[in-house]
Amino acid sequence: MSESWIVGINPVEGALSNDAERVRELLVENGQRNARVLELAERAKALKIPVQHRPREQLDKLAGEARHQGVVALYEAPPLAHENDLAALLERDGSDTLVLVLDGVTDPHNLGACLRSAAAAKVTAVIVPKDRAVGLTPVVRRASAGGADRVPLIAVTNLARTLRELKEAGVWITGLAGDTDTALYGVDFKGPVALVLGGEGEGMRRLTRELCDFVVKIPMPGTMESLNVSVAAGIVLFEALRQRSKSR
Repeated sequence: MSESWIVGINPVEGALSNDAERVRELLVENGQRNARVLELAERAKALKIPVQHRPREQLDKLAGEARHQGVVALYEAPPLAHENDLAALLERDGSDTLVLVLDGVTDPHNLGACLRSAAAAKVTAVIVPKDRAVGLTPVVRRASAGGADRVPLIAVTNLARTLRELKEAGVWITGLAGDTDTALYGVDFKGPVALVLGGEGEGMRRLTRELCDFVVKIPMPGTMESLNVSVAAGIVLFEALRQRSKSR
């Protein structure tokens, strides 16, 4: 178990609503008058969670880059999923397996937004490389709006090896790139599927792309050539869900 600070009104509210037994302490900025913050403090007290009032500077330091909005919570996070857990997750979901692979996303806001979409889409797991990618930071947790605690995030030592393991388990792998003629909507996403998106700017690495069964693009008839990775993840995840819902 590891402890971290959850910052901001919505993330703290989510922790108190869904995982209160893991909230160890609530810190509220001195002189706070925001009604929602004060309500969170009262809820925490009712749950027997200690509430302390602290100077803004202390909350700023704990929050780092994130906006704390006058409230932070000390949270004992559940153990992160391990790459050895992947086989069991695939077996659990079977033909409904839907994996999101992020090859080198470095912006915590993007990872958080991807986790939020993944949780909404009931993704089996989100896979990221341990190196050259952002981890599960307070900013990621805040941006995920609770998604970070609702979908397994697996950091793997060797992404190429993990993709091979997915293929051996019968999972079809589709990568997203802009330089292909195949449109997203022309690929069958029913059955066990992994969707691969590259990092900001660089896209998928060469070996990652070579291990994909299909490489597709999101058609964009407008003047923009690319989308934010979290926006692209949402589009492809819910296209997969759309296709699956039609087959049932």
